[in-house]
Amino acid sequence: MSAPADVVILFDVDDTLLDNDAVQEDLSAHLERTLGAASRDRYWSIFEALRTELGYADYLGTLQRYRLEAQDDSRLLTVASFLLDYPFASRLYRGALAAIAHMQRLGTTVILSDGDVVLQPRKIQRSGLWEAVQGRVLIYIHKEQMLEVVARLYPARHYVMVDDKLRILAAVKQHWGSRVTSIFPRQGRYAHDAGATAAYPAADLSIDAIGDLPGYDIGTMLQS
Repeated sequence: MSAPADVVILFDVDDTLLDNDAVQEDLSAHLERTLGAASRDRYWSIFEALRTELGYADYLGTLQRYRLEAQDDSRLLTVASFLLDYPFASRLYRGALAAIAHMQRLGTTVILSDGDVVLQPRKIQRSGLWEAVQGRVLIYIHKEQMLEVVARLYPARHYVMVDDKLRILAAVKQHWGSRVTSIFPRQGRYAHDAGATAAYPAADLSIDAIGDLPGYDIGTMLQS
């Protein structure tokens, strides 16, 4: 366990720092070019079923499961390479790295993400986010259920959580109460899904884009 910090800032990845919707669109186009529209649709059908089963997006697990249905289709072998070699740095939101650098002036920055144990760390590494937080990366199946572990690894007087899902922000606020400041970048499909946002309380701060974060005096907010 590290020594207690005054402030720890926790950043989500997908649709918070990185445009994962665009990554999915690129994958979908690759699947259609490589395998055809029917196989593309079958991949996403398995993907959604597996996400319901596991609780997180597993792109490579979906490919492995799809392979059981089409073991004679060698074209599937190229899809894994497309994912593992994808230029994730090109899909960072404008100002994402600057937002991390800005928050590092206030405390210790940490990536806190949901995801699998292969592609998600690969994504974080290839995008430059791993280096931006100096290797302070946590990846769980349900990160909102791991907050005691997070606090043990990165103890702090106060936390800041930056996430595009109000559901996650509400769960973190319920756990830490006044010890956490929640920041909601309204990016990606979940942030713009009225049904997904209406069921949860507003964040302490809502911003239009992660690149806008340096324009806010977060330090003053934390002192109030």
